[in-house]
Amino acid sequence: MENPVLHLENAEIFQGETLVLSSLNLSINKGDFYYIIGKTGSGKSSLMKTLYGDLTLQKGTGSVVGFDLVNLKEREIPFLRRKIGIVFQDFKLLTDRTVFANLEFVLKATGWKNKEGINQKIEEVLEKVGMKSLITKKVHELSGGEQQRVAIARALLNDPELILADEPTGNLDPKTSLEVMELLNKIHQSGKTILMATHDYQLIVKFKHRTLKVEAGEVFEVVQQAVIL
Repeated sequence: MENPVLHLENAEIFQGETLVLSSLNLSINKGDFYYIIGKTGSGKSSLMKTLYGDLTLQKGTGSVVGFDLVNLKEREIPFLRRKIGIVFQDFKLLTDRTVFANLEFVLKATGWKNKEGINQKIEEVLEKVGMKSLITKKVHELSGGEQQRVAIARALLNDPELILADEPTGNLDPKTSLEVMELLNKIHQSGKTILMATHDYQLIVKFKHRTLKVEAGEVFEVVQQAVIL
């Protein structure tokens, strides 16, 4: 049996010195798609930050894409993040640069050197998200939905084992949210593992996946009919 992409056992998630989640047990296998829901401030983002090494896992055990979160050293964090694709609510793109330059920056920062390989990879991921025709556009010239597509392309650059999407439709209108969710669903169907924090009940209803709820410092799985944000 293969090892899970993400495994937490009796984990406690802290934000600074404040305990936000306790007794967290979670396993996500290759090819799974999980939503994680809960009120603002419930701990969803703190969990995400722990998974990509921004916060330390102080108690319990945990591993993500082969990295031990408890004993994770600072010098290992860039290597962890090469195996995880992260999609943020506010895109976190370099707005004064072109679409191409944003993706090139990430590839060079993660060790890519071959110019032809870089160009080919950028075209490949932009093709997947329907943004190849806008490769020379400056990011500030793009709509919110287009920027999020570029952010998703960026997350795909290093062929991640896990995609963490933290409120990826939070800054988008309903129509654009639907388009971005359709894209994430398509990426999942290609075999990618996704954990997505969201407040968008309509998306959860339309695109049915397993759902985790964060409430009163705990995380538990809920059935679709019982999903209440």
